[in-house]
Amino acid sequence: IIDRIKIAVFTESDIFGALRAKHKTKKTDIPLDTKREFIRGSYVVHEDFGIGLFEGLQIVDIDARKRECLVVEYKNKSRVLVPVEKSNLLTSYVSGGEKEPVLSELSKNKWETKKRRVKKELEKYAESLLKLYAKRGVAKGYSYSGHNSLLRELELSFPFQETLDQEEAIRKVYEDMEKEKPMDRLLCGEVGFGKTEVALRTAFKAVIESKQSAVLTPTTLLAEQHCRTFKDRLKNFPVNIELLSRFTKKREKGILEKIKSGECDIVIGTHMLLNQKIDFKDLGVLIIDEEQRFGVKQKEKIKELKTNIDVLSMSATPIPRTLQFSLLGIRDLSVIQTAPEGRRGVVTDVIHWNDKKIKDAILKETERGGQVFFVHNRVSSIETVKKKLEKIVPEIRIVVGHGQLTTETLEKRMTGFLNRKYDLLLSTAIIESGLDLPNVNTIIIDKAENFGLSDLHQLRGRVGRSLRQGFCYLIVSKKLKGKAK
Repeated sequence: IIDRIKIAVFTESDIFGALRAKHKTKKTDIPLDTKREFIRGSYVVHEDFGIGLFEGLQIVDIDARKRECLVVEYKNKSRVLVPVEKSNLLTSYVSGGEKEPVLSELSKNKWETKKRRVKKELEKYAESLLKLYAKRGVAKGYSYSGHNSLLRELELSFPFQETLDQEEAIRKVYEDMEKEKPMDRLLCGEVGFGKTEVALRTAFKAVIESKQSAVLTPTTLLAEQHCRTFKDRLKNFPVNIELLSRFTKKREKGILEKIKSGECDIVIGTHMLLNQKIDFKDLGVLIIDEEQRFGVKQKEKIKELKTNIDVLSMSATPIPRTLQFSLLGIRDLSVIQTAPEGRRGVVTDVIHWNDKKIKDAILKETERGGQVFFVHNRVSSIETVKKKLEKIVPEIRIVVGHGQLTTETLEKRMTGFLNRKYDLLLSTAIIESGLDLPNVNTIIIDKAENFGLSDLHQLRGRVGRSLRQGFCYLIVSKKLKGKAK
């Protein structure tokens, strides 16, 4: 206390106590608005105690003073009170899967043991990944020959004009395949910019020289669509193409035998392609579509079996690890930045739920002979939304599609929509990955604030894939202030 100038100076421990002084916030830490960041009932992770359930804020008496604390519940109804000023010890729980986490026991030692074990496993896996890439770096792959008449015939049958970026990407892939070193190339490009054509030519180049090609996709619907595209483009060539997904469960045994004998030239499938039961006669190329949707272990599984195969990964929104590998030179990178000739940008509008706007958007599309995607990502309430839409636009035909339907039902409904028996497909986000229906040029996404930017980018990319103008409407909750463009 300096009486002369009337100033009193307090240290951090004078105000918050000695314990707070030990946990000084780093300069890089961002102040946390707990009411905004944590929602009651959501999972959080405490630095010392692990995964708990956030139960809200509570005023408690500590050292004869009232303090605002965050209440976190753990296993067996144990609770921890975290003073707001120490909220930097808490972070939101983030997981790649949909399974709910198990609450941790209120034991600092157990959580520390678990963290050490996970860290050890990660280090072990990182080491195995490094060894795999080192092996691939020195391995000798198959060196394909240059251009031939069959490949030229396929190129000439492409119904569109290749963009300069597309041509450059195809040239780079051919060069990689003609080298002895196994190809490991990442192809980035906006949705609808022609990555599939690059993949098709890559697979065909391998097949010409009696090698097999595998195309790995994240969803059943995308696998089905790729199969149709490949069969249509290669119908004039002696190529055997098979689909391996839950749609082909009844024929699975026969397909596996064809792959083993070499009768199957190109197999397109979901994660089922990573099954140990699959025995390729002579796999030459692995193509991974929507690469960001797979985990590291899934993507490296076939590479572990075959360290000398060529690998082409494709993505519109690559994950940081993939980009980092490309920037470090571990993987080669090609980018398709040019839109196909005549392609227009999708007009995007952020709205609140409004019956008139929704009706106008749907009728505007159907009256010009088009179809509509309506995305509602909750199976439990999707039928309720269907009833609301039937009331708003009773004149249109609506079909519902989601992953919990039986294989036969989903296939039948999707085929019906494809054949224009319905005007609107009301679905969950199963349409997100690569679905290509040129007649669908309006998409309406309900509760858009619950999606990540990558998901919204992929969903918006489902429309505007023809010469028609595409429209995307993002419906957000009214409690959100303003419109996030």
